Amino acid sequence: MQDINRVVLIGRLTRDPELRKTQNGTSVCSFTLAVNRRQNQDGTQDADFINCVAWNKLADNIQLYQKKGNQLGIEGRINTRSYDNQQGQKVYVTEVIAESVQFLTPRNDFNKQNTLGVTNTYGTQSYAQNQSHGTQAKNYSQSNVQYAQSLTQQAEVDALEIASDDLPF
Repeated sequence: MQDINRVVLIGRLTRDPELRKTQNGTSVCSFTLAVNRRQNQDGTQDADFINCVAWNKLADNIQLYQKKGNQLGIEGRINTRSYDNQQGQKVYVTEVIAESVQFLTPRNDFNKQNTLGVTNTYGTQSYAQNQSHGTQAKNYSQSNVQYAQSLTQQAEVDALEIASDDLPF
């Protein structure tokens, strides 16, 4: 039996994505998504704040075209890593490694021009990262357009309004 580690999220960026470069020049982008939970019985809605990471060209595109408050659809996998902090304590970090990202905020809602020109009829943009080869793939297939449409429809149903005062950082 094969294990499955697959994550699909729709949420809003809690801050502008942060792009860094590794020592060998590889791009890595860190960002946090606020993702709605189901509505509570009292009518209030809670959110989870999920740390995400993207690599290579996907990281560059997220940093170039996204900003705080924009809505993203993420497909990826959960990764847990550890490191020793300055006090010598082991710190564990769990994050989502993004392998595919759909930009769900309508194109006219963000100011930067899309130089790649990858759009579909629903106003979303799709970029996928092939992790095993480190290459950028553009998703043009009809199934991806339908998937992006379903993400957009779900996002409209589950829209999360986040005030900067509500963020934990």
